[in-house]
Amino acid sequence: MARPPTFAPQPLSSGTGPDGKGDDTIVTFSGDRTGAVRLVEDPELSPLDLTVAPNGNVVVSSERPFGALDAVTTVREYDPENGRLVRVFSASDVAEFRRPRGLRFGADGHLYCAAQDEVVAFDFTSGRCLGAIVRLTRLHGQALAFFSTVGPSLTCEE
Repeated sequence: MARPPTFAPQPLSSGTGPDGKGDDTIVTFSGDRTGAVRLVEDPELSPLDLTVAPNGNVVVSSERPFGALDAVTTVREYDPENGRLVRVFSASDVAEFRRPRGLRFGADGHLYCAAQDEVVAFDFTSGRCLGAIVRLTRLHGQALAFFSTVGPSLTCEE
């Protein structure tokens, strides 16, 4: 599914600004990039990375409170037209999912999130966490990239 036409040309931004504001905010910029409008204000959100899903929704990794040992870590999906929370992805009881950062969609339609010591996969259609597909001590991933492989590839068992 393509992105909604009113959303596609507008850049997004998330995270905390120099004034300390924005921990619960995602903003979108006007087409001429001169003005910012708050798209999302969610008191449970502490945005770390965001991407646009194949369905056009905004998907954000979150750790709240940021940096806390007992932080609640989630991936949150928002409607790009009104900023409404659509659903929350959680890895509870399936993966450790600490310090979630980089988000990418794979060719298989799954959503992948780089986290501390692992990369966690979610079935985007159902929202179900598929668990850690990579575990590597001291991994502090900020981004993910997928490359075609000649040999065996990683797959998620469902």
